[in-house]
Amino acid sequence: MPKSPENPSRKALYTEEERARRDATPWTLVQAILAPLQFLVFGISLVLVVRFLLTGEGYEAATISILIKTLLLYTIMVTGAIWEKVVFGQYLFAPAFFWEDVFSFGVIALHTAYLWALFTGQPDTTQMFIALAAYATYVINAGQFLWKLRQARLQAASDAAGSLVMERGTP
Repeated sequence: MPKSPENPSRKALYTEEERARRDATPWTLVQAILAPLQFLVFGISLVLVVRFLLTGEGYEAATISILIKTLLLYTIMVTGAIWEKVVFGQYLFAPAFFWEDVFSFGVIALHTAYLWALFTGQPDTTQMFIALAAYATYVINAGQFLWKLRQARLQAASDAAGSLVMERGTP
């Protein structure tokens, strides 16, 4: 993988070919739509879960919101794997997103544990605490992906600046 022009010892997030594939695939737009939608549902659901835990009211609304959040998580994981295959040539664990993918499996495991708790009739508060644990890991994972988005933007800006300098020549 090429080195970043701003820091020669740091690897660039995308090669030119990977960036071209990323920009050309419709899966990039799918991810760009699903990620903020999932975050919005997460925010609403978090309020509903905390409300239930504090007041004992709204179990059904909290449950429905967790189910919607979980469905969105599974959807973004599947479509993200397809995106990774198109961009990097493998469905998961591409070097550029290895740790994000690893942590995503923890997020999925906790959301799936919530489903298990719900469908096996575990106590309502147990279900909600599992959901909160799932949400805490989701926030960390979302932060990982936001950091990668920032790195990609910095790389693009750096590459653009490097191209400009090469076009004009060194002063």
